[in-house]
Amino acid sequence: MTLRKYVLAAALALAAHGAAHAHDFKAGAIEIDDLWMRATAPGQSVGGGYMEIDNDGKQADRLLSITSPIADSVEMHETRTENGVSSMRATGPVTIPPDSEIKFAPGGYHLMFLKLKQPLKQGDEVPATLVFEHAGAVDVRFKVKPIGYKAGSGGAMNHDMGHGMGDMGNMGNMGNMPGMNHGTMQR
Repeated sequence: MTLRKYVLAAALALAAHGAAHAHDFKAGAIEIDDLWMRATAPGQSVGGGYMEIDNDGKQADRLLSITSPIADSVEMHETRTENGVSSMRATGPVTIPPDSEIKFAPGGYHLMFLKLKQPLKQGDEVPATLVFEHAGAVDVRFKVKPIGYKAGSGGAMNHDMGHGMGDMGNMGNMGNMPGMNHGTMQR
């Protein structure tokens, strides 16, 4: 390969890398990117959703609600670990301070898609609408990754919280998960 071809290949790789990190969705000062979910196991009725929300504005905004045609409801949750015990709670609206970013990731804030109407299959895209206090409604799409996917790992298995969110199965079985205290879940 000639030097010219190497330079062209490098330029194309950089352009593709930059495009992969471009913001997927934008409304006002809010930018939402890196939206993903894990594929679900047979019979699994819940799925976790993850993303990054940037607020480039001068005032705080709040994520008020989420809807999706693939689930009966979608809730914002947060996982906290205290004294070696992880608990998950619904948070209600999540504030995104001005000039900052909030990450929805395994082991922290995340979305719970409840009573899935269909299995989540690797490669699919899941539509959802995020409603913000100031930015308004934003239609987004979550990319469905493999069951064991862990962000930033190229697909390695997730061992956060003892199980990945995609491996949770039926929420009624959470009491059987090591380290999970299902008694703290609120509805």
